[in-house]
Amino acid sequence: MEITGRIIAALEPRGGVSARTGNSWKTQEFVIETVEQYPKKCVFEVFGEDRLQQFNIQVGQQLTVSFDIDAREYNGRWYNSVRAWRVVPAEAGAPVGGASPVASGVEPVATSIPAPSASEMPAEDDLPF
Repeated sequence: MEITGRIIAALEPRGGVSARTGNSWKTQEFVIETVEQYPKKCVFEVFGEDRLQQFNIQVGQQLTVSFDIDAREYNGRWYNSVRAWRVVPAEAGAPVGGASPVASGVEPVATSIPAPSASEMPAEDDLPF
């Protein structure tokens, strides 16, 4: 899945050592907001110090984030995880929140519905209200 928008918050990084493998780990969450008539916000995480350095996400950047969604159960409750696997700068002029129809190879179709002529119009409006 993909979302395009502006980074509005970078939460504090978290890290630790895996009890199972003994390897250290690091993760950080970011909040992205779409630029639409009704903006939407989404929290996503970047897992791994190497990816955090590679993506170098900063507040205020316009980005397109590719992510996977997964859910896990803990003590009878379910939690969602939105984990980014690719982050690229948003393309200038591309619509935010979705792919451009032209970029996806689909040409927009212009349709027009002709107005009915006077002879096709009913003499009386038969709507009940």
